[in-house]
Amino acid sequence: MPAKHHTPVRPTPGTETLPRPTTPRTRAAAEPAADSVARPAAGAPTTVGRIPVLDVAPCVQQGRRPAKAVTGEAFEISATVFREGHDAVAANAVLTGPDGRPGPWTPMRELAPGSDRWGATVTAGLPGRYTFTVEAWSDPIATWRHQAGIKIPAGIDTDLVLEEGARLHERAAKGVPRGAARTAVRSAVTALRDAARPVAARLAGALVPEVVEVLERSPLRELVTVSEAMPLLVERERALFGAWYEFFPRSEGTPEEPHGTFRTAARRLPVIAGMGFDVVYLPPIH
Repeated sequence: MPAKHHTPVRPTPGTETLPRPTTPRTRAAAEPAADSVARPAAGAPTTVGRIPVLDVAPCVQQGRRPAKAVTGEAFEISATVFREGHDAVAANAVLTGPDGRPGPWTPMRELAPGSDRWGATVTAGLPGRYTFTVEAWSDPIATWRHQAGIKIPAGIDTDLVLEEGARLHERAAKGVPRGAARTAVRSAVTALRDAARPVAARLAGALVPEVVEVLERSPLRELVTVSEAMPLLVERERALFGAWYEFFPRSEGTPEEPHGTFRTAARRLPVIAGMGFDVVYLPPIH
């Protein structure tokens, strides 16, 4: 999972402020829990969250009109995503079908290092009216991997770093489907806490490809920010290109009935198709 690191801003020990108890008056403004997705209501003004998601594309007239694609066409969804500090940030795109059901999310990548511009290639399915959103989030495990890769070789806070990694992987395991995938993540927890192993081996247990791949599919997400839903119109492939034949039905008559009708004109369609045309255009009929 691509991640971006910046300079952290951490509170001085003992100076952290505790959140005020939520009352019916303040509960709506309380910060969502980790991995919760606060989706903006339809028609609600766009707000900038802890991790801003800006300049979502494709976008036509600021979302008043839908962007267009055809079924089976691959196109890119992009957005500007950044955050304060140097904790890792990641993003994904979600395409919601005409039935209103969100599809599986597609991981986004930073399009150019340091640009804060992220993108993902998605493919539309059946024709219809879709929407898409971009979700940006803090990636605590990617942040931990970056810090562990610096501190463990230097022998700095070794036990603390390994225990922090174990706790993060414990949290991540709860969101991983049961079976081999969850077992792989739990094995990383065991390795990180196994004091009988060398420190480097304990760290390596959490960096094996199996664990990394599982957490790419089911990442531990915090501070999720969701963009406003953008409209997308998916049409049949013929809307993208075609060879048009302008057809005058009245000119397709017979000696017995010189003024052609739709019935007599229909006999001409196989010949038109044989010439390579796939669209018949009928001029206005008066």
